[in-house]
Amino acid sequence: MQRVAVLGATGSIGGSALDVIARHPGVMRASILAAGRNVAALVALCATHRPAHAVIGDEAALPALRDGLREAGCATRAHAGDAALAALVAGDDCDTVVAAIVGAAGLESTLAAARAGKRLLLANKESLVLAGELLMQAARAGGATIVPIDSEHNAIFQCLHGRDADARVRRVTLTASGGPFRGRSRAELAGVTPAQAVAHPKWSMGPKISVDSATLMNKGLELIEARHLFGLPEDRLEVLVHPQSLVHSLVEFIDGSVLAQLGLPDMRTALAVGLGWPQRLESGVGALDLATQGPLEFGPPDLETFPCLRLAREALRAGGTAPATLNAANEVAVSAFLQGRIGFLSIAALVEDALAAIAVEPAASLEALRGIDARARRHAERAIATGAIR
Repeated sequence: MQRVAVLGATGSIGGSALDVIARHPGVMRASILAAGRNVAALVALCATHRPAHAVIGDEAALPALRDGLREAGCATRAHAGDAALAALVAGDDCDTVVAAIVGAAGLESTLAAARAGKRLLLANKESLVLAGELLMQAARAGGATIVPIDSEHNAIFQCLHGRDADARVRRVTLTASGGPFRGRSRAELAGVTPAQAVAHPKWSMGPKISVDSATLMNKGLELIEARHLFGLPEDRLEVLVHPQSLVHSLVEFIDGSVLAQLGLPDMRTALAVGLGWPQRLESGVGALDLATQGPLEFGPPDLETFPCLRLAREALRAGGTAPATLNAANEVAVSAFLQGRIGFLSIAALVEDALAAIAVEPAASLEALRGIDARARRHAERAIATGAIR
């Protein structure tokens, strides 16, 4: 019986993971569920899936979690805080960890799972963007298996049959839907609202990742992830806009062959790959009928209108702590946009300002990366508070 820890259980990816797990009751079960602050939603999931442990990120919410589990008649043990979660994922109560906590908050538990040699279904992109070198070193040292759950990286993983890229790979191309504002000019984006930005045309996702998709920062972060996951240099990583979101990535080999993975835009496919690899599992996703889909379109990204993709590539080239600065400034900027404190176009402006202001240092340790992360957040918050960037 495969025991699965679902971190970020109350989010969209966590919900998809639990759906796949529930389809295979004789093969796997959810043994640990973790959420950030939503006690009621976590208790409801525990009542359905009956895990051995539940973890709430907000330590002040631990009494409410205990009370909720008791009232629901659950024998699930309640825990709170990052340290408790890291200890649980590194312990004997799970074999597989779905790392779907949004933002840098998911880093500690992801690293703990990697060091402990777990099968790590990685949906927390910030772990690779902020600390990719450290995470991959931890995975190698601990003997962990990393299966990326982003649809694009999962597609590459499948095309490479679970192996690292090597000299036979000429180029890897990640596809982007283009988000809700594809085809618009920069001037047309000045007044867009948070509600418009989170209305993704193809994927059902949380607000932060939806805004990242709208700015194309999501694709920039995925370039950085791909660099670490598959060991490819920046000049062998490309992006194509593909609004139908059916071709998730392409891998071109030196003989001219190109392999692509296609599927309906549903995260359960990638999660089923991760949970079952190298076997295939029923995911609940319907069949792809290409005859009814119409033409498939591809085109280059508009870097003038969506400069976040350019900024991410520049951070990737710079290396060291530059991706950590990019990620931290972007998290602050997206949060401020969702709160109505800055405009949509100011997201990229804040990130560019932070990259220019904060010198690149070697990514020598987690402490150094956290220091840069905090510094970049302070810089971005100050720029917002002083009105330097509106």
